[in-house]
Amino acid sequence: MTGISSAWSAVGGDPALLPRVSTVMREGALHARLPVRELARACVGACALAAAELGARRAGLPQVPEVRLDDGAIATAFVSERHLLVDGRVPVTFAPLSRFWRTADGWVRTHANYPHHRARLLAALGGAQEDPDAVGAALAERSARDVEEAVYAAGGLAVALRTPEEWAADQQAAEVARRPLVEHERLDAARARALPPLDGSPLLPAAGVRVLDLTRVIAGPVATRTLSLLGADVLRVDAPQLPELADQHADTGFGKRSTTLDLVADRHTFEDLLAAADVVVTGYRPGALDRLGLSAQELAERRPGLIVAQLSAWGSYGPWGERRGFDSLVQAATGIAAIEGSPERPGALPAQALDHGTGYLLAAAVLRALTEQREQRYGRCVQLSLARTAEWLLNGIEPGPEGNLVYDAPDAWLTERDSPLGRLRYALSPVSFAGGPVDWARPPGVWGADAARWV
Repeated sequence: MTGISSAWSAVGGDPALLPRVSTVMREGALHARLPVRELARACVGACALAAAELGARRAGLPQVPEVRLDDGAIATAFVSERHLLVDGRVPVTFAPLSRFWRTADGWVRTHANYPHHRARLLAALGGAQEDPDAVGAALAERSARDVEEAVYAAGGLAVALRTPEEWAADQQAAEVARRPLVEHERLDAARARALPPLDGSPLLPAAGVRVLDLTRVIAGPVATRTLSLLGADVLRVDAPQLPELADQHADTGFGKRSTTLDLVADRHTFEDLLAAADVVVTGYRPGALDRLGLSAQELAERRPGLIVAQLSAWGSYGPWGERRGFDSLVQAATGIAAIEGSPERPGALPAQALDHGTGYLLAAAVLRALTEQREQRYGRCVQLSLARTAEWLLNGIEPGPEGNLVYDAPDAWLTERDSPLGRLRYALSPVSFAGGPVDWARPPGVWGADAARWV
C-alpha cells in the first residue's frame, strides 16, 4: 500500500477516489534517509482529497475535483516556519536551551522554547543558570535516562536519545504500534447540524463550519490553519497567562481569529462558544482538558453531534500517555534522530515532519468526518499522535522514485502580504484541488485580540 493510500484509508476514504490525485515529483525535496517526502506527500494528499470530496458533496458536483500534489509546494510548506519573514526579520525557531546535549552515557534532547518549560528544566538541574555552558556541564555529569525522568518529574521536557531497537523494546512503543494511524470513536447518536449547500468560487469545502481551536505549537495549529484556508470560521482559544510564541503565532495564525479565555473563570463564555461549534480540535497533553470537564465525551454530551479531533505527542495510553512532547523529542525517542545522525552526533529530519504531517492528517480526518456526517450525522472523535506518525514513517512507508524535476528554490510557493503584525513573507498552503482556494482570506492578527464569539 502506498503512502497516500495508507493515509487515505486511515481517515476512512473511499479508495475509488485515489485516481483523482496526481503528483509533480521533484528530486531533492525533503531529502533524508527515511521516506519523509513520501510521508509529507501522503498526508497533504489525503487532506486535499478529503477537501475536494467534501466540496463536491456540498456543491452537488458530478465528480470530485482533481487533486494535484507538488513536492515543491509540500516541501516548502513543511518548513513554513523557516520561510516566514516579519518585516524582513528571520524568526528564531529554537531557543538556546532547546537542543541535543551530551550526557555521561549518551545524548539527551531538551525543549525549552516556552518560558515555563525553560524554568522547569533549570529547576530539575538543581537551579542551573540559564546559560548553555552551565546547562551542558550539569547534564554531562548525569545519565540520559536520569535526566529524562528528572526533567519530566519537574514538569519540563527532555528525552534520552534512543536507537530504533531501543525504542521498539519500550512499552510505550508497543502501545503506539498496536494502534491505528488514526483512531475513530463514535460519541453519540445525535444529529449534527446540516451544512448548507455551496456555490460560488473558489470552492470552500469547510465554509460555515465553526472550529474551536484549543491547540498550540505546530501540529494542531497547522490542522486548523488548513481548515481556515478551506473556509472554516476558526477561533483559537489560549489561556491568557500562556501566550503563544509570537513568530509561531504568525506562521500558523493565517485565516484564524485569536482570543484568550480562562477555561475556569470564563467558563460561561466557553460554553456559549461550544454550543454553536461544529468541531473542537485539542492539542494539550492527554488528561489536561479532561480535568476541566472537557473530555471528548463530555464535550459531546453538551454539544450533541460534535466532531472532536485530539492530538498528542505520545498517544493517550501507555506509561507516557500523560507526558508532554514535541516533534524534536519524538524524533529523539523513537530512533529517528539516531538514523538521521552520525556516530558522532544525533541528527534530525529535514523538517518538523511529524508535526506538519500529523497536522495535515488531522485536518483530513476532520474533513472526512464532516463528509460522513452528511449521511451519518452522529458525533465522533478522531485521535492522532506524533509518536504514531513516527511509527508509520519508520515502518509503514516505502521510499518512492525521484522526480524528473529538481526542487532547488522555494520562491514559487512563497508570497507576501501586509498584516497587523507587519509585512509577512510566508509559504502558501500545499493543499490544492481544482477550483479550490490558493491563499487564506485573512492574515494572522494580534495574538488574543479578537472577541470570543463566532462570526
